[in-house]
Amino acid sequence: MNSPAFLPDHAADARKRCFDPVVDANTRLLILGSLPGEKSLAHSQYYAHPQNKFWMLLGEVLGVELKSLPYVERLATLLAHGVGLWDVVAQAQRTGSLDSNIRARDDNDLVALAASLPQLQTIAFNGGTAAKLGIKVLGEHAQRYRIVSLPSSSPAYTLAYAQKLQAWLSLRGQQELAAR
Repeated sequence: MNSPAFLPDHAADARKRCFDPVVDANTRLLILGSLPGEKSLAHSQYYAHPQNKFWMLLGEVLGVELKSLPYVERLATLLAHGVGLWDVVAQAQRTGSLDSNIRARDDNDLVALAASLPQLQTIAFNGGTAAKLGIKVLGEHAQRYRIVSLPSSSPAYTLAYAQKLQAWLSLRGQQELAAR
């Protein structure tokens, strides 16, 4: 009988990849996460974990009920409000969904993406790991944009929702992102 400790961990060996960016020529705000979690990867959707507060937080920022919309409509609504999504990490080894487990990562070319977005004004990072890695990847190019480091929308980050929301509402700032 094999002990579980001796079974190969194929999940740890598998490289997990981010999704394609959700952006267009009108993107003024780009929100970057670190790397999609297990639920998101399983559903092929950004922020698919039911306890992740991303869609609620951003819905409050935009003044739109996003969580109840079908996923494709959520993305279309973001684009209509000048909001884009992507991740800092292109691919990495990671057991589970925690950022602290990311290993052997390859980063996305954030500089090239940002340069391709003529209206981009603000880059916001969803969580500390995304901010730490993303600012490093952007390097001197980060100075061209308003940079906002947000508390993670993940349930693993246990800050109270009201405190997360207060920080996320700063995205309304100069962006005029609220519903029109």
